[in-house]
Order: sequence, then structure tokens, then C-alpha cells
Amino acid sequence: MVAEPVRGPRERLVFSAAQLLRRGGVAGTGMREAAARAEAPRGSLQHYFPGGKEQLVNEAVDWAGRYAARRVDRFVAALDPPSPSGLFTAMVRQWTEEYEGEAGFAAGCPVAAATVDSAESVASTRTAAARAFDGWRAAVAEALGAMGVPEARTHALATLMISTLEGALLLARATRDVEPLRDAVRELGPLLDAAAPSGD
Repeated sequence: MVAEPVRGPRERLVFSAAQLLRRGGVAGTGMREAAARAEAPRGSLQHYFPGGKEQLVNEAVDWAGRYAARRVDRFVAALDPPSPSGLFTAMVRQWTEEYEGEAGFAAGCPVAAATVDSAESVASTRTAAARAFDGWRAAVAEALGAMGVPEARTHALATLMISTLEGALLLARATRDVEPLRDAVRELGPLLDAAAPSGD
């Protein structure tokens, strides 16, 4: 995940919390550490997040969902020509490049981390995670529709793409190997393209 430009302390705090979620989940996302990473006064935490850590985590999850959805448009814009397999390859490539780079396998999806840690114990966080995944899935489905995938299949294929990516991320982090990501691209790509007119 590439850092987006951030402006005020509130935005920096949310972005910082998202990065902490990626590495340590909800338990590893401390308010003080978020403030330190954001270079924001500790007093600003109470000012911007009167709901405490729960609010900060939920807003970080919301941010991550919006980020993922916006990335879909960027990925599609870079494809010539756009194709379902090309979109999925781009979605996976950002993670392959991160894991093969200096950062290694230390971080994963913040939305997935929050879901695993809090979906059963914190209703508001489960709701935030569901909203984040829904927004991401809607963006992927819309992109698939623009590529000619029948509307009746776009939502299901978007679900398949995101769930395959999330599962491959877990396997890659557990094995410290990007091969699960490459396997996902190689095996899922033809199925995705077959759903578009050019794949008939």
C-alpha cells in the first residue's frame, strides 16, 4: 500500500492507524504510537477521536476501503487494453512488489486484520470492515462491467477476486513466499477473461 498525500493531523492519524493495523492488527494499533507516527500532538487524539481507539480503528478501516476502491480506477487506467485478468494482475502486483522489496512480508490488508481481530467482539468494527469490503467490491464490479462482463456476474467475480487476493496474501505471509500470489494470477486470470466478450 502506497502512502497517499495527507494534510492535517486528523488525516495523518487515520493513515498512521491504518499502517499499524497492517502490521499488528487491532491489538498492535496503539493510540500513542499512532500519534507518534503521525507527528500529531497526543491531545489531538481525544479532540478528533472522542470515541477512543475503537473510533480510530474504524476510521482507519474506512480509509483503507476507500483507498482500495480508488486504486481500482488507477489500475484500469493503466491497462491497454483493459481486461479482467489485467485488473486482477495489477491488484496482486502491488503486493508482490511490496513483499519482494525491503518491507518484506511484515504487513497485510488492514481491513482483513481488523476483521480477524474484532468482527465478533466489536460490532462497529465489523460494520466498518463490511462497508470497506463492500466499497472495494463495488469498484471492482463496476470496472468489470465496463469491460463487458455481464452485470449478473460482476458482483460475484469481484467477490472471487478480492477473496482470492486476501487468501493469497495470508498464504504468502505465512510461507514468506510470493508464489501463492503468482499462482492466483495464473489460475484465476483465464476464468476472469472468459467472463468478458473477448473471452467467449
